[in-house]
This record gives sequence, C-alpha cells and structure tokens, in this order.
Amino acid sequence: MSVRELVVLGTASQVPTRHRNHNGYLLRWDGEGILFDPGEGTQRQMLRAGVAAHDLNRICVTHFHGDHSLGLAGVIQRINLDQVPHEITAHYPRSGQRFFERLRYATAYRETVALTEAPVDTDGALAVTPAYTLDARRLSHPVESYGYRLTEPDGRRMLPDRLAAHGIKGPDVGRIQREGSLNGVALDEVSEVRRGQRFAFVMDTRLCAGVHALAEGCDLLVIESTFLDEDETLATDHGHLTAGQAARVARDAGVRHLVLTHFSQRYSDPEEFERQARAAGYEGELTVARDLTRVPVPKRR
Repeated sequence: MSVRELVVLGTASQVPTRHRNHNGYLLRWDGEGILFDPGEGTQRQMLRAGVAAHDLNRICVTHFHGDHSLGLAGVIQRINLDQVPHEITAHYPRSGQRFFERLRYATAYRETVALTEAPVDTDGALAVTPAYTLDARRLSHPVESYGYRLTEPDGRRMLPDRLAAHGIKGPDVGRIQREGSLNGVALDEVSEVRRGQRFAFVMDTRLCAGVHALAEGCDLLVIESTFLDEDETLATDHGHLTAGQAARVARDAGVRHLVLTHFSQRYSDPEEFERQARAAGYEGELTVARDLTRVPVPKRR
C-alpha cells in the first residue's frame, strides 16, 4: 500500500533545545523518500523515527546555515555504510558548493553509493518522474536559499453514472482509458480531471514571490514560523516569517494542511503559534510540528 506522509525529525531553529532537535524532514511519497534540510543530529532522529538510509532517494537542502545542513556528513556516511543499493540525488544551492563538498568529505570513509549532485541555481524543475515533478523557487534570506515543491501529475477519475449512460462497463472501461475514446464516446465525456497532490517545503525566508508560488494550491505545506507576530520586525531583519505571516500565505494559497515549524528557542508555549495562525484567518488543518510527528498528506478531494 502506498504511503504519503511527512515525518518530522527536528523542529528547532538555530540551536537545538531539550525538546527540539535541529531541522530534518522526510517526505515519504509512495516508494520514495525525500530528506529535507538534515541538521545536526538527523541520523539519530532517523533511528528514533524508524527511518532507514535505504528509505532515502533524494536530499534537498534549502541553504547552508548549520541548522539546515550540518547533518549531511553523518547522513551521507550512513548511506555509504549501509550500502544503499540505489542512486541518491542531492539538491542544494550551487552557491554553497564548497560547503556541500566539505560536509560530504568531512572525514574519511569508504564510498559505496552513487550520490549524484544536482545543484540549484535558478527557479524551475529539478526532476521529472512518473510520480512527481520537483521544482525549486528562490527565497529571501541573508544567504541564498531555495524552497521545494513536489507536484503529482493530474490523472482522471472515471464517473460511474456517465459510463453507465453510455453502456460502458467491464474491460471497456480500461480500454477507453487507454485509447481515449470508444465507439464514438470520448474519455472526457465519462471522466473528469483528478488533480495531482501538491506538497511544498518553505524554510528560512522573508515574505517574497517564491513563498507564494510554492504554497499555491498545496495539499500539504511545511513552512517556517520562527517568530511570533509581535516580533515581526526581528523576523524581517533576520530573513524569517512569523506564525501569522505563514498562516496568511497558506490561507491565500488555499492550502489544505499547514505545518508550522522551525521555532525560535525564545518561545516556551507552542500553542501560541496555533493561536496566531488561527487569528490570521487560516481555517484548514493545522499542525504545530513537534519532533517525531507524522503528518499524512491529505487524501485527494
């Protein structure tokens, strides 16, 4: 059975706390696993969450601040230690090439796995597979940063009442799906578009066009909310979002499930992030992330 879920490995910004590890997020998408922003301690968090190196197919780094990338060394070495049998692709800002190389070869180890580097230097598609298209968008942060968006191709939903009205049943249903028409009846007459699911990952950034483009129409949006609204000036100065800003983005983009994360250690009450998000007018499903939380991608409409 296919699984589509987000596994939260860490939710702290800048420094870990007693209850929050540095960043780390695994998206399970059917048979693939995409690891986003592996901060320090990610390898141990993977163990606690039941995530194996074999589960990984891609690594996506938004930018090269330590809380989003220091875990790369351990994760890459674990991939090689476990001799993962399939290729793994790493995406990261090209401007941080030297940082990626330093982390990849931080210590001596035996390379056993094909790790393909596919750095990002512009908006657009990074990978197109039968299951999804992976895109990147530039964000606004003191260092170059990109957000990521995964879009499933649209499919078609067959409509039983229309099939029955045209006398199409049994093997003929599969035939009209394959051939596009049957006995003068077009596929469009007995089916409708089933929109593919959409996921976006937005980390350290101010409000900018890239944030809105990534969030548009998402079923599941993972977005930083480092600060509470009363510290909006501080957030802007440091290249971050507040809970209210993140929620308004989700509200205006029609996001179905919003996941807030990347919290400053200055705040002791996580429920205040939810209160401010609701006060900003977001009415969909809302998760204030905690380490080891699992969030399913919402079912198709």
